[in-house]
Amino acid sequence: MEATVEVSGLSKRFGQTVALDGLSFTVTPGHVTGFVGPNGAGKSTAMRVILGLDAADAGSALVGGRPYRSLHNPLNHVGALLDASALQPSRTGRNHLMWLAHSQGLNASRVGMRGLLRSLAAEGRAVLVSSHLMGEMQDTAGHLVVIGRGRLVADTSVADLLAAAARGRVTLRTTARSEAMTVLARAGATVAASDRDTLTVSGLTAARVVALLGESAVPFSEVAAHRARLEEAYMELTRDAVEYHAAPAVEAAR
Repeated sequence: MEATVEVSGLSKRFGQTVALDGLSFTVTPGHVTGFVGPNGAGKSTAMRVILGLDAADAGSALVGGRPYRSLHNPLNHVGALLDASALQPSRTGRNHLMWLAHSQGLNASRVGMRGLLRSLAAEGRAVLVSSHLMGEMQDTAGHLVVIGRGRLVADTSVADLLAAAARGRVTLRTTARSEAMTVLARAGATVAASDRDTLTVSGLTAARVVALLGESAVPFSEVAAHRARLEEAYMELTRDAVEYHAAPAVEAAR
């Protein structure tokens, strides 16, 4: 059976709440796919539908071309953990996996934790992992499916997402922040202060920044292409898809 998870046009309501709104994506073999989105985005509902725990109002979710409920010995095809708090509280993660392996007649040697997701993908498996820890996603996943309010926001590689988030910006470190800002702004750049001695420059290449600062004798210690973090790219993508917003301080005080 081909290790592919296919979600097509999934829609699901709980009363008046729309949990999934025509969601479609594919988790392909050989990759770790991160499944991310704000709280209330529909991630848990989508995974529950994939595992046959919830029925969709419309659309389909297939594992290897078949509904999960039709799989024979499903844990030999799909492993899943939806809610860590549902585990036996006195049991370690390793011991929980040992219990699962024993219950399914699997070899205990498969319970190693370090590098597990990437090793499974390297075996040609499809791996879908949901997490709010963007640092872990950046180090683990090669592909991202981002959803918000039950809809697909992005379906792209981590590398492409980070490149788009960087937007050709340049990071500049200088002890002469004011002078540098003046010189670069005159050349048409948009300059923002990140901290006391760091500036983020948009609209100029790194080489042009170096040339301008050199011509004006403005000291600097580093000029480098901006490296976006996945957290930064994720926040920008989902800023309009957050289901719950904190109340403004004035309103909260009323």
